[in-house]
Amino acid sequence: MNGNESEIDDPNFFFAKDGKRNPNSELNATLDAFFSDEAKDDNSSICKFPARYAWLKEKLHGDNFPKAECKEYEKILKRVDPKSTTLVFPAAHINSPASMFGHTFLRINSSYNSKLLSYAINYAADANTKTENGVVFAIKGLVGGYYGLYSLLPYYEKLKEYRDSEQRDIWEYDLNLTQDETMQMFRHIWEMNGTHSYYYFFTENCSYNMLWLLEVARPSLELRKHFTYQVIPLETVHVAKAAGLIDGENYRPSKRKKLLKYETLLKKQYEELPLELVASKISAKDIKNNSSIDIDQKRYILESGIEYLEYQYSRGEIKKENYLGLFHAMTTERAKLGITKPLEIKTPPNPLDGHRAVRAEVGAGVRDGDFISFLGIRPAYHDLEDSEYGFLRGTQIEFLNLLASTSTKRTKIEDATILSIVSIAQRSLFFKNFSWRTKIGWDNNYVTTDPTFCFRVGAGFSWGDDLGFFYFMVDPLSYFDDSFHSGIGGSVGFNVDKYENFTTNVEFTQRIYDNGDTQKLIKASEGFRTSQNTQIVLKYDYKDKIVAQKKKDEQTFRLMLKYYF
Repeated sequence: MNGNESEIDDPNFFFAKDGKRNPNSELNATLDAFFSDEAKDDNSSICKFPARYAWLKEKLHGDNFPKAECKEYEKILKRVDPKSTTLVFPAAHINSPASMFGHTFLRINSSYNSKLLSYAINYAADANTKTENGVVFAIKGLVGGYYGLYSLLPYYEKLKEYRDSEQRDIWEYDLNLTQDETMQMFRHIWEMNGTHSYYYFFTENCSYNMLWLLEVARPSLELRKHFTYQVIPLETVHVAKAAGLIDGENYRPSKRKKLLKYETLLKKQYEELPLELVASKISAKDIKNNSSIDIDQKRYILESGIEYLEYQYSRGEIKKENYLGLFHAMTTERAKLGITKPLEIKTPPNPLDGHRAVRAEVGAGVRDGDFISFLGIRPAYHDLEDSEYGFLRGTQIEFLNLLASTSTKRTKIEDATILSIVSIAQRSLFFKNFSWRTKIGWDNNYVTTDPTFCFRVGAGFSWGDDLGFFYFMVDPLSYFDDSFHSGIGGSVGFNVDKYENFTTNVEFTQRIYDNGDTQKLIKASEGFRTSQNTQIVLKYDYKDKIVAQKKKDEQTFRLMLKYYF
C-alpha cells in the first residue's frame, strides 16, 4: 500500500466498496466478514484471507476469533511445506529484449532435501510473448496494458522455462527469513490467488512485487523505498543484499552453458554426430557400437545429444512422440557406457559483483586540436563499453542516456538515446543465433555537424571464443535534420573480454545515404575496471562529416571516468 491506497487493482480483493482507498473501511468490513454467519468452509472469508486473519488475531489478541475448516488451504500448505525462502535471479536472455534485464522470483523451500521439489512464487504480465508482437508487448507493458498475475508452481517447472528453454543462467540467493516469516508470506500469496493488478514494465513489475512479498514477510524491511521511476531486477537483488537478507548463493548453469561446454569436449570429427542423433540420421546404437570412437567421446556425443534433444523439445521443435522415443534410446545407450565424472562448468562472476545500473560519467579530450570536456548520465543499464563482469556477453540495453560536451567553440549534445538494444549472440555448433541491434534517439554519428534524430535497426552474425568475439552487421537507418534521409550501413567489429578488468571494443562502419553521400565511422575503446562501480575508458572516434558541402574528417580522443550507483 502506498499511503492510503492499495496497489492491488482487483475489486474482488476488498470487502468494502471503497476498500482500495480507505483502509479503515476495509478493516471494519474484514472483521464483519470474519464474524459473519457465513459457512466456515473453503469459501469462507477466513479461508480466503488467512494472512489478514492471522494478523488481526495477533494484534487484537483474538482468543475468541471464529474458526473455519480450510481443507483446500491446508492441503496446499502441507504440499508446499514452507520452511525458508530463496530469491532466484534468472539472468538475461540473449535474444529477448523483454528479458534482457533479467527476472526475479521467490522459491519457498520445504523440508525436502531436493530444492527441485520446492515451489516457486512468480509474478508476470498475463501476455503470451511467444505469439504477441514484440513491439506491441513493449508498448502495452510500458502503459499498464496487461494484468500482472501471481503463480505458484513447482520449482523444476520454472527451471525448465528459464534455464532450459530460454537459455538463462540461474542464480539462487538464500535469504535469512525465518520459518514464521516465510509462513506469513505464504499466507499472503494464498490471498493473492486469482487477483490481478496492472503490470508496468518499469515500475510495478515482477521484481517490485517480490519486494512487496519480502516486506510482507518482514514488515521492518523497507526495500521498495529505494525505487521510484524504475525497478530493475538485478537492482532489487543488490537492495536485498544491502539489507542483510542474503545468506548464501548457488549457481545453476543454463542448457546453453552445458551445450557450449560439450562443444569444447567433442573432437572435430564428431561434432556433427549429436545433431545427427537428434535429427534421426543416425541411432544411439550406432554410436555405442562404433569401435573407432573412444568411450569418452561416445559419452560426450550421447550426453550432448540428450541435452540438445531436451533443448529442441522445450522450444517446440520436436513432437512429443519423437522426443520420447529418441530420449529413451539415447539414455539407454548412454547408461551402458558407465558412470563418468560430472560435467565441469566454471561458475561465472556473480551478477551481484557487477556494476550498478545508474551511470554518471565525466571526461576530457581533444577534437580536431581543441580541448573538449564531457558530462553524462544514464539511468539504465549496461552497454558494450561497460565492464562485462557479472553481465551477459554481447548485450546492451540503455534508456535515456545523455552525454553533453563543451569546448571553446560550442556546447552540444553528443548523445541523447531514448532506447538502445544490442544482442550480439555468438553462433556455434548448437546455436545458430542472429545478432541484432536497434537505436532511437539523437546522436552525432551522421554527416551533419549538429545532433541528429535517428532510428536504425540492424542484423548480422557473430562468432567468438574465450578471447572475445567479432561480428558483422547490416543496419538500415534513417535520420532527420532539415529533411528526412535514409541509408544503409555495414559494420565489422570485435570485442576482447577475456581479461577480468579490461574490455576492448573496435568497430568499423561504412554507410551510403539516399542522396549519394558516403560516410566512414571508426570507434575504438579500451576500458579498465578499477573497482566494482568505477571504470576508466580511453576512446577514439573517427567520423566523416560534410561541412560547406565538403567532406571533412572529425577525430576525437577522450579519457572518461565512469561511476555506477
